[in-house]
Amino acid sequence: MGKNKLARFAENKILPNVIQPTREEALNSFALKGKWRTDFFKNDNPIVLELGCGKGEYSVGLAKAFPEKNFIGIDIKGARFWFGAKEAVENNMGNVAFVRSQIELVDHFFSENEVDEIWITFPDPQIKYRRTKHRLTHPDFLERYKKFLKPGGIIHLKTDSEFLHGYTLGYLQGAGYEIVSAHHDIYGAAEYDPGTEHLKDIKTYYEELFSAKGKTITYIKFKIN
Repeated sequence: MGKNKLARFAENKILPNVIQPTREEALNSFALKGKWRTDFFKNDNPIVLELGCGKGEYSVGLAKAFPEKNFIGIDIKGARFWFGAKEAVENNMGNVAFVRSQIELVDHFFSENEVDEIWITFPDPQIKYRRTKHRLTHPDFLERYKKFLKPGGIIHLKTDSEFLHGYTLGYLQGAGYEIVSAHHDIYGAAEYDPGTEHLKDIKTYYEELFSAKGKTITYIKFKIN
C-alpha cells in the first residue's frame, strides 16, 4: 500500500466529518441512526446521500450549491473520499459528512423517513449476470432505500453506462415507479427539471474520464415511495 494511501487513512481518523463504523456497529448500534440532524449536523435541514461517492465531488459540489441541505457521501474507499472530506474541512463546510462503509449496509445508518434524497453517481454497472444483485438500482437495493427515504423522496442516477441506464429505466417502468425525468444524453438535452441545472456544473473524476472518451452521460430522476 502506498504512503499516500496510508497517510489519507490516518488523517480520516481525525477528520471531524468522517465516520468509519465497524460492521458490528453498523448492524447493531450505529450511534447516529435517527440522530443525524440533532447530533451531527446540529440543524433540521434535509439530508441528501451520495452512494458510491468516490472522491466526493458531488457531495461537496452539491453542499456548496445548496448550503440549506446536509450531504452524506458513502463509500468503502476511504482513501478516495479523503479528497472531498479534506476540502470540506478546509472550507469550513459543516453540511458535509462521509461514511466509510459498504453500500449494502446503508439501511442500517438511517431511520425511517430520515433521508430526503439520494444521488447514485457513476456506479459500477455490474454488467455480468451473476453480479446483477450488486447493481445499485437492483430491486433489492431499492427496497433498502425505501426503509429510510421519506415519502416522495427523489433518487437520481447519473451514469455513462447505457446498459445500467436502460436496465434501470426498464425496471422502473415495469414496476410502476414514477419516473420524473430521463435523459439519454444530458449534455445534448435542451432543458432540465428545476433544481437539476447542476447536472452539468458538477463533474466527478470518472465523468471527466468518460466524457474525454466521448461517452454520453445519462440521467434518471425517479421516486420509489
